[in-house]
Order: sequence, then C-alpha cells, then structure tokens
Amino acid sequence: MSNKELCLYYLEKYAAKDLSVIDDLFSDDIVLRDWKIRVVGKQAALRETQKNFEAADSIEIDVLSTYENEDTVAAELKITVDNTEELFVVDVITFNPFGKITSIRAYLGRGDSLT
Repeated sequence: MSNKELCLYYLEKYAAKDLSVIDDLFSDDIVLRDWKIRVVGKQAALRETQKNFEAADSIEIDVLSTYENEDTVAAELKITVDNTEELFVVDVITFNPFGKITSIRAYLGRGDSLT
C-alpha cells in the first residue's frame, strides 16, 4: 500500500472508531499533536484516540484533498462529529519505511463560509 492509501485507510478506520486497526497502524514511538494536546508513544496516542471515540457518537470524515511526498501525506479534511459539529482540519501524517505512522500533526482551520 502507498502512504496515501495507508493514510486514507487510517482515516476510514478512525471514522469507524476501530481502535484495534489503529493500534496496528501506529509505530511504538508515534507523536500525536493537535491544537489541544501533544503525546508521545503508542499507548498515550491510543488513549487520546480512545477519548475522542468515547466523546463522539459518530464521526464522518470527508477527504477534501491530499498531498504526498516520500514519507508524509497531508490530508485536508472536513470532519463531522455527531452530525452537528463541523471541523476543518489538515492532518499531516508521517510514515516509517515499514508503513507505520510515526507522527500525526493536526491543524484546525475553518471552512470557506465566513459565518
């Protein structure tokens, strides 16, 4: 699988709240960072992911665009939580040579609407 395909697979499994697959995708030394938290290590990243899953009844992820280089994929996303909250996010996901995610850096933005 290409890194782009791995990224899209990760996002699909994230939306499905499939922690067991995400566990397989994370490297042991993963760094997870967004606009609220920064954690290092697989267990800490899985705990944060589980918290997100527990806080939402549903997660829908629309991939608006992707950009890829040798070991990184940036994905522009529209995330809808519980059919009401819309988040516009760019995830920058880095992979090691074994296809494991070594970092996810998430940046919160806004949609095109000025409201």
